[in-house]
Formats: sequence, C-alpha cells, structure tokens
Amino acid sequence: MRLRVAVLGAGSWGTTVASLASHNTTTRLWARNPDLAREITEAHTNRRYLTDIRLPEDLKATHDMGEAVGEADVVVMGIPSHGFRSVLAEASRSIRPWVPVISLAKGLEENSQLRMTEIIQEILPGHPAGVLTGPNLAGEIMGGQAAASVIAMEDEKIASQIQDVFRSGLFRVYTNDDVTGCEIAGALKNVIAIAAGMGAGVGVGDNTQAAVITRGLAELTRLGVAMGGHPRTFSGLAGMGDLLATCMSARSRNRHVGVQLGQGRKISEIIDEMHMVAEGVKTCRVVMQLADQYDLEMPIAREVFGAVHGGRTALQAYRGLVRHRPGSENEPG
Repeated sequence: MRLRVAVLGAGSWGTTVASLASHNTTTRLWARNPDLAREITEAHTNRRYLTDIRLPEDLKATHDMGEAVGEADVVVMGIPSHGFRSVLAEASRSIRPWVPVISLAKGLEENSQLRMTEIIQEILPGHPAGVLTGPNLAGEIMGGQAAASVIAMEDEKIASQIQDVFRSGLFRVYTNDDVTGCEIAGALKNVIAIAAGMGAGVGVGDNTQAAVITRGLAELTRLGVAMGGHPRTFSGLAGMGDLLATCMSARSRNRHVGVQLGQGRKISEIIDEMHMVAEGVKTCRVVMQLADQYDLEMPIAREVFGAVHGGRTALQAYRGLVRHRPGSENEPG
C-alpha cells in the first residue's frame, strides 16, 4: 500500500521533500499563504523559496490544514522550531490516530529546550515520531544533484517503510534508530556553521576554519552523547555530513549569518533582510543552557552565543577561542 503524505510548510526544504515524496506517492503540501498554495498547484513553482525551479505537476498544495492532513498516512513537519508547536497543535485536530509524524526542523524549542520529536510526543502521544536529517541543501537536490539523508525513528520497521517514501533517483535515504543523536547533531551544526561563517567574514585561513569545524564536531558529539545519543551517529550523515555541508556551502543560511557578522553587521539587520530562518540564531541560546545543565565545555558554541546575543564582535569571538586552553583531543572536555 502506498502511503499518502502530507508535508506542512512550503519553505525551500518542505517543498523539496514534498517534491521528492510526490514521485513515489500521493503528496499534499500545506502552505500558510493561500496565494503560494495556488502558485504551487497551478503554476508548479515556488518563486519565493526555489527560484527558477519547476515543481512536479503531481504535487498539490493547499491552505486548508484539514484537507492537507485529514487522509494522510504520514505527516511531515517542515516548520522551523519556533513555530513547530503551534502548527502541530493545529494539525493534531485533523490527524488520524497512530499516523507517524516526521520532523524536518534542525533546532531546539526555546524555553522548554525540547527536541522536535519530544514536542510531537507531547502533543500527539502514541504517534510514532521521527526526523529526516542530513547534508541536504534544497537547491542542489531540486537541481538534480546527488544527496543522502537519514530517517531516524526508534521503530526500525516503520522507518524502513517511510524510507521508501522519500528516496528518489539520486536522493538516497538511510535509516537510524538514534533519534536523539540525529536531532542534536542537526540543531548544533547550525551553531557551528555560524562560527565557520564568522571566520570567513573576518578573513581567517583554511587552517583556522578546518580547526573550528573539527572542534565543532567534538562539541556537538559531546552534547549529543551526554543527552543519550550514540557516538557513531556524529560521524555519519546527520553529524559530520550535515556539519560539513552547512559550514562550507554558500547556500547555508547559518553560514551566511556568520559571514555577515564577521563583516561587522548587526544581527538584527542580518535577520531582518532574510526571508528564511537561520535556526542557529535561536538554537545557540538553548545550547548554552544545555551545556550548563550537563556541565560541558563548549567554547565554540559559547563564543557564537556571545556574538549573536552578547554584543561581542566576530573578531572578539575568535580571539576568545585562541585564548581557550586546549586539553587532550581525545578527552571529553
């Protein structure tokens, strides 16, 4: 039986995932803006988020939440972390019992510090919850370039069924049962990408940026393992793979924020001109709370927090990293 899919959120990644799924099964994309829903259905474009990309003609969009999810066998949440709870609460009134809910968000909820699958379990107890994550830049995938991702769920049987929904052509999907590790990796890599971008903005060399990315991987592994993730997850697609893509790509929103900070711009100005969300801006505050809670040293994340929320310049942040006393590379601290 082909699983019917509803994707909530018509941003660049939500639209991309809906397009991938539409090659395999009936897929309905929910857009908050009725004009955008009409454009996707009738013109087969999403000019605001995916310029010059032709969408599959089989992909239909709607502004009506009940219409989007009422008959869905799988619900995919392509909603950023700050709006995730409210949209899921609205959708919950129409989602049928036991339907799996998959998150695409790579962030943590402010105040509660919850991962997105924890919010799913809170609002829809009994529904299988998972995350689709990895080094996935929407524009490249829609342009037909090869990519790989991970569907992380505790139930491997359900994960393998959903795996078939998303894999398409050159888009490969692997399974992983480490939901916590995959989510923490996806959230924290955005913070490290801001650090990498700041380095590019202030003009540091490749050696420095390589050191920041590598030690950033150590930080996200440290936090992820402390929260219950498996160490091997962080050397895979959800960890190192996503970290590399986000830190290096000119398409990366979080790297863009870092570059602009490195060039001396204020965070408020940078965010105001962006029409897509850079999750690392909000996530770095939550990461610092978690670092304190678990008593972890996370110097790169702390300097990013200082530059984004504490009034420090990118150059001051990098000088702070140089002053941090290094220990053994293989020690957890």
